Amino acid sequence: MADNIEIISCPACGNEMEKFYMPEQGVNLDICVHGCGGIYFDNREFKQFDEKHENIEKIIKAVEGKIFADVDEAKVRICPVCSAPMVKNYSSYMQEIQIDECYSCGGKFLDNKELFRFRAEYNTEAERSADMIASVYSTVGVELKRLDARNAYHERTKSPLQRLFQSLIQ
Repeated sequence: MADNIEIISCPACGNEMEKFYMPEQGVNLDICVHGCGGIYFDNREFKQFDEKHENIEKIIKAVEGKIFADVDEAKVRICPVCSAPMVKNYSSYMQEIQIDECYSCGGKFLDNKELFRFRAEYNTEAERSADMIASVYSTVGVELKRLDARNAYHERTKSPLQRLFQSLIQ
């Protein structure tokens, strides 16, 4: 989906979000500078701002020195672009930062300061992915060992006739 050009309301506090043109990336970001400080990223925009080396000076200037309203982070957010309910997903296996994602149009909403926290978790997306894969493998590996142990036990407890029958049908 392309960069939205309409003025949208913040999914967290309902205030009108302000457009900030990011020349390096060629996109408009929607920032809730008069409410909660949240940032809405249209589909595929977030990948241009999620790593430490990517320029976010304009975002920093937009929010620095401002006091933002508190919001209920547990509340279900509605996508300001397509009106679908947004889904809360963790940014990494550490489960410290929740990002609201729209599975319909691909938009992402980050609450105040979550972009900075997200960028501080890892240096690159490759590091984030490697950590997630290692986490999944450590969990799956434990489960596979349990399955292997259970299967080995069942193999040992089969009668010779059961083993013969199994070898015939394979």
